[in-house]
Amino acid sequence: MSIRNLIIAAMLACAPLAQSVAAVLPDFADLVEKQGPSVVNISTTTTVRPDARGPQMPNIPEDDPAFDMFRRFFPGPNGGMPGQPREQESHSLGSGFVINADGYILTNAHVVDGADEVVVKLSDKREFKARVIGADKRTDVALIRIDGKNLPQVSLGDPGKLRVGEWVLAIGSPFGFESTVTAGIVSAKGRSLPQENFVPFIQTDVAINPGNSGGPLFNMKGEVVGINSQIYSRTGGFMGLSFAIPIDVAMDIAEQLKSNGKVTRGRIGVVIQEVTKELAETFGLSKPAGALVSAVDPDGPAAKAGVEAGDIILKFNGKAISTSGDLPRTVASVKPGSRGTVQVWRKGAAREFNVAVAELNDDDGAPQRAQQRKRNDKSPQNIGRLGLGLSELNPNSRRQADVKSGVMVEEVLQGGQAARAGLRRGDVIVQVNDQDVKSIEQFNGLLTQFEKRKRVALLVKRGEGTLFLPLQLAEGN
Repeated sequence: MSIRNLIIAAMLACAPLAQSVAAVLPDFADLVEKQGPSVVNISTTTTVRPDARGPQMPNIPEDDPAFDMFRRFFPGPNGGMPGQPREQESHSLGSGFVINADGYILTNAHVVDGADEVVVKLSDKREFKARVIGADKRTDVALIRIDGKNLPQVSLGDPGKLRVGEWVLAIGSPFGFESTVTAGIVSAKGRSLPQENFVPFIQTDVAINPGNSGGPLFNMKGEVVGINSQIYSRTGGFMGLSFAIPIDVAMDIAEQLKSNGKVTRGRIGVVIQEVTKELAETFGLSKPAGALVSAVDPDGPAAKAGVEAGDIILKFNGKAISTSGDLPRTVASVKPGSRGTVQVWRKGAAREFNVAVAELNDDDGAPQRAQQRKRNDKSPQNIGRLGLGLSELNPNSRRQADVKSGVMVEEVLQGGQAARAGLRRGDVIVQVNDQDVKSIEQFNGLLTQFEKRKRVALLVKRGEGTLFLPLQLAEGN
């Protein structure tokens, strides 16, 4: 057979495959044509007020040779710039979508944050000044309204029915390019992000850029399943990691903003961390689950009910807490003033406590800057064992660390068991398996006492917070 005939035969053989691939690729044209008019462009104007003094002339004596040179650049009174500093306007762009024909629009809180003027531009080029009904920074959801009537509105879907791998589509105004359409797939669901405790994000690989914020994420039925909120990037641009707020979360926030102008959330007063495989084994759980309590507000509802640091919260009001991120969202949904049942795992058994849910304030859970602690003058001890160097606390270091007792981590050898556990120089080890640490000698005694357990749980004070770390006592798995 000639080469020409071989090529023709190969092309004919590949044709059915190409047709089958083309058949499964989605066509977004009808969806965009129908839903596009409900997506809006949002532009904001913010007045920036500079320092009233403006740039000032350095404090130079008049007889200094440099005085006349600087005076040319600072000719104003008292060595300032001439005239009064001007107010400047800052402009930004975002997206949004109409959820009600009477003019209610959802967008991100960061799109309208601090804006003096918000202007909404519809797909038919009409423009309206918008009023901010309310914004919730914890979820990055804002509700605004324009005085339009009979506006095209979106249909809402159920993000809970999304499947990882299915197609989704975004419409927005990246860099001001209005009505831009991008598509991709759902990469993950229920994603937790740092400092974002109240949103189980939908992760996608849809191209999202500055200006897309606040725009809708559609499923293939043309229903909104999320609000495009943020991206993960090392360059400031799209890198394949985009995150959307589930629409059911956003609509719950919108209803509260519409009714009350703010969002009310419950709190029980605990600091939590994820339960890793190693921590689950250390605390006697059959598998990683729940939220490990690393600290308790002494005046909070959980403390008053009997919840302690070292408890693992497995359920709240009967709802399973699969990961630590589930707890803040579950508790937040409970009305302050009501009571809730907390099921915890403590010392190998499940226990229940009845908690009076309090209201979460704006400053609750705000990150606090860690204080720099001075190191002790004493040489570290115990370096040989577990790759961990310790020193005793003196009254000054105990006061700075704000602990009653413990031992200071002075050195952590790379590759040692302490380093693998996550210990850092400057940490204060407060407890070993719920036993208070009072000295290095007693700490070593506790390790000997628990050496048959393979791992121990260290309660560590780090900066302003506390956390549990699983320390393996012997080499091997």
